[in-house]
Amino acid sequence: MVSPGSFRHASWSSSSYGLGIETGTTDDAGLQAVLGAVWEAAGVQGCFGDGDREPEEQEPVPLTVAALAEFGRLHGRARMPAGQWMACSCTVVRGGGGSDWLDFDIPLSALDLAGVAYGDGRPFFRSAVMDDWLAAIGIASFERARFSLGVIGWEVSGTTDAATVAGEMPPKRGIGYLVPHDGALHYGAAND
Repeated sequence: MVSPGSFRHASWSSSSYGLGIETGTTDDAGLQAVLGAVWEAAGVQGCFGDGDREPEEQEPVPLTVAALAEFGRLHGRARMPAGQWMACSCTVVRGGGGSDWLDFDIPLSALDLAGVAYGDGRPFFRSAVMDDWLAAIGIASFERARFSLGVIGWEVSGTTDAATVAGEMPPKRGIGYLVPHDGALHYGAAND
């Protein structure tokens, strides 16, 4: 049986479910702070540059912006609330709209292998289990490294931005939102 934590069986270039974070900055120090906070909050095991080889078959790489730039994606394993280890990764989009976006993702192939339900017949995938877990990661990350906006769901990075949200929780949400307001981070689950 293939493990949901397997790198080799994760479809890194296909769809994923994740947490997209608009960092609010374009400097390496700000991105590094958010990257480290997310990796720690998710309890990610290892940091690797090659998604085609299992962690046991490669040397770890540093959890740095430089390694992220060199490899394009950093890979690890995170423990889901039900206890399974899942393949996960981080990517970055630099400077889009004046701010970097850091994406923490679980490939849909890993969710399939773990038996995590995420399809409910709507045009976009949704999973309350994943949403709550990713929201907890975002909230814990915000305590260590402030950011401008977090969005949660299927392929969500860049679907909106902090300027559009303007510190206000949208009343109808097809995705989850983590919105900073008055120094606190507020979670609004998908409700539409």
